[in-house]
Amino acid sequence: MVDPAVEDKIMAAEPQLIEEKQSVSGRRHLFGRRKPLHAALGSGKTADILLWRQKQMSGAILVSASVIWLLFERIGYHLLPFLCHFLILTLAILFLWSNLSSFINKSPPKFPDIRLSQEMCDCIALLLKDQINEGCLYLREMTTGRDIKRFLTVIFTLWVVSVIGGWFEFLTLVYILFVVLLTAPLLYERNENLVDTYGEKAGNEIMEVLQKLPLPFLKNNKQH
Repeated sequence: MVDPAVEDKIMAAEPQLIEEKQSVSGRRHLFGRRKPLHAALGSGKTADILLWRQKQMSGAILVSASVIWLLFERIGYHLLPFLCHFLILTLAILFLWSNLSSFINKSPPKFPDIRLSQEMCDCIALLLKDQINEGCLYLREMTTGRDIKRFLTVIFTLWVVSVIGGWFEFLTLVYILFVVLLTAPLLYERNENLVDTYGEKAGNEIMEVLQKLPLPFLKNNKQH
């Protein structure tokens, strides 16, 4: 008999082994990705959640987001009353637990001593600074006309978001994007070969059409 824990680890490692074999084969991936999908997503807990390697955690996040969306969008609950009622309920439970623990022969709750160190604050500040600088550099390179693919991708994405945003409320749109973020990586991982093939064909056809357009920045980009 195989230990269930060992079997779960083997099942979780199989998709990553398949990805490594595919990356070694030299096949082109979507968006120019060279690393395996799990490695491209960070190879950490976030990647495990997005790829449903931790099914309970991923399912709990999806159910929680669905409940919050139903409360705010369908039932008409508001954010401020929700936060206040949640804090009231939490504080009441902890207060009663702390005071009644001696009567029910249970230990009182132990609250962790959470304190942000100076090193952690400095790391967060440096991380935010690096991300902001990279974003500004990305926008500057995009607007200079050197990378037409990046420019057209951003413009098309913004246009699609603006069109879809006119169909839904903001909270519904955020919920849809969250569900897509939590399900699209898993669907892509299971159909990676098919998506990469059609994505490469679509990208080549789009570039062939764009190169036929009499646009000066396309000609300059082609010369470089």
